[in-house]
Amino acid sequence: MHLIEVAFKGNRKEFYLWEADDVPAVNTAVIVEADRGEDLGRVHATGELALKRKEGTPHGMASEECRKARRIASGDDVRKHDELRSQDEDARRKAMERVRANALVMKVSDAEWQWDRKKLTFYFTAEKRVDFRTLVRELAATFRTRIELKQIGVRDEARRLDGIGRCGRQYCSASWLPELRPVSLGVAKDQRLSLNPTQISGACGRLMCSLRYEHDFYVQARRRFPKEGKTVRTSVGEERVISNDIFRERVVLRSSEGEVRTIPLAQLLAETEATGGTFTPAMSERRAQSFSPAANERIVEEPEGVMDTEDEVLDDEPAIEAEQPPATQSASELAAAERRPHRRRGRRGGRRNRGRRDGGAGGGPSKEGGGDSKPGGAPA
Repeated sequence: MHLIEVAFKGNRKEFYLWEADDVPAVNTAVIVEADRGEDLGRVHATGELALKRKEGTPHGMASEECRKARRIASGDDVRKHDELRSQDEDARRKAMERVRANALVMKVSDAEWQWDRKKLTFYFTAEKRVDFRTLVRELAATFRTRIELKQIGVRDEARRLDGIGRCGRQYCSASWLPELRPVSLGVAKDQRLSLNPTQISGACGRLMCSLRYEHDFYVQARRRFPKEGKTVRTSVGEERVISNDIFRERVVLRSSEGEVRTIPLAQLLAETEATGGTFTPAMSERRAQSFSPAANERIVEEPEGVMDTEDEVLDDEPAIEAEQPPATQSASELAAAERRPHRRRGRRGGRRNRGRRDGGAGGGPSKEGGGDSKPGGAPA
């Protein structure tokens, strides 16, 4: 048997086994086994490429046993498939009507008919927990077929619907990206990019997947440079590191007299070694490992049925505005609050009631005497 990868609508891909000797060519329409029936897709990869993709893609590692691809689709099969694709949008609109009627807070992104019309799958996104059991029964009564609702994240929605990014090209997630990995705000910080969410976010509203492409280069390059703001000992004396240019391998230094000079990194290393000093790298080994792709790599499997839609909570960091101090407090007030020692409070009124219980100068009644008395012992 030969392993082939078949692509379906919305960049959905699965692996199948082909029993015949002649392996179909790429982009050939084939009929494959599906859930309680058959489906039609097009060959995406064969041979060694299919074996390599099966080992490195989530849909390849998740599948334990591959189903079989039965035959090559005929012209009538392809025409039937095209007719079903034209009915997907009508099914999605009807599903949205039932969603509004049931007052469900969810968005139906896409609908997909199975080739034999034995199953209709709806893909949706939501921000809160959704109970759609009533919706499933209504849709099953409307379309007279098996209904399946699948929750997807905003990144998966962008990959499924496809589009053109701000670079003028097709989405990476829809064109070639094998899997969608989470992207943190620390990746943009390491690359010295603008932290404005509108400039580093994609069409899905999350951080762009392309931020990960050159991150390894920035991590490796900054290990060789001193940390900005630190003081290093050179032939001139003690100088502060102003900035690093990792592309030209230059370092900008400022002396205590205020003189600024730019020297190559190799010269800075030679001067620090000659004076017997060292410097701290701009990115430590621990921080570099925390932002490495291996540390952030994970596969999120979307559950089915009644599910919680808070996916990828650790993907992106909070907005930039949330990290700033409140506008009602100035910097001096915040510094004074940090310097103020912590005062431990005891029991309420402890110091005031202590003199009364001991019969001291508190002026209160004493436990031993029956009447009120002054400090000198004379009656009031």
